[in-house]
Amino acid sequence: MWRRILALLVHPFFPTSSEALGSGGMFYAVRRGRRIGVYNTWDECNEQVHRYQDASFKKFATKKQAWAFINEESAESSISSTGFGEKQNNYGYYSNKTTSDSYNARSHKRRYEELSENKYTNKRVKYTDVPYTPPPNKNEFSYMGDYVAVYTDGCCSSNGRQAARAGTGVYWGPDHPLNNSERLHGRQTNQRAEIHAACKAIEQAKSQNIRKLAIYTDSKFTINGVTSWIPNWKINGWKTSAGKEVTNREDFERLAKLSEGMDIQWMHVPGHAGFPGNEAADRLAKEGAGKSLF
Repeated sequence: MWRRILALLVHPFFPTSSEALGSGGMFYAVRRGRRIGVYNTWDECNEQVHRYQDASFKKFATKKQAWAFINEESAESSISSTGFGEKQNNYGYYSNKTTSDSYNARSHKRRYEELSENKYTNKRVKYTDVPYTPPPNKNEFSYMGDYVAVYTDGCCSSNGRQAARAGTGVYWGPDHPLNNSERLHGRQTNQRAEIHAACKAIEQAKSQNIRKLAIYTDSKFTINGVTSWIPNWKINGWKTSAGKEVTNREDFERLAKLSEGMDIQWMHVPGHAGFPGNEAADRLAKEGAGKSLF
């Protein structure tokens, strides 16, 4: 105790003005605010959270930690506009859930095709409530911080059966020219459709010289695959933990290849929970499943 007191007397600590302004290589993560994302200065962060109801944000030493905070499910340790360390509610789903009439066949989604890969998941993927704010011009993009935001979805009616029909949907915004709806080629499964929807979004992003992309998807299978499982599969010769061949190897290899050179934030949103972007991507995917193969 006396040593600590003596150290403080000899080397007193006073925060500098630069530290107060958030400089010095710190990163500010805004999990709930006017625009979700990671910022380099306090001033930028403050613009997003000042007088914003239930704002949730925190300062971190690394960008990786900042993004992890954005993806956290709970806000127990967050600094918010209502105080320090107060728990925030991150589940403000929309109540006006929309449905699609574009494709009458019901879409069946399976959680995982390879349940044995659960043990490869190093961390549980979580999501954040991200209010969608469309850009004023339909040709422009929406952003999460400095990342362009896109929603992807895949669907498959009669999944796992002979009459299965799968489609992909990519949603950039209301009436955006890049919005895409396609019928999935090859094996018709929901998981393949989810992966290929993400692939399509990355291809489109590259065509627009976009290198920072936030992909919102309701497929934990896709997120876990690209962020956790692929490194283990490569080490194991593309074998599962049970020693079997990875079912979707070619699909994941394509996704991994397309992701090279891209800075991608994989954001999970719950499906059919009223998120406008996710609902729109779902409608596009159903439209795609209704198209014929050519």
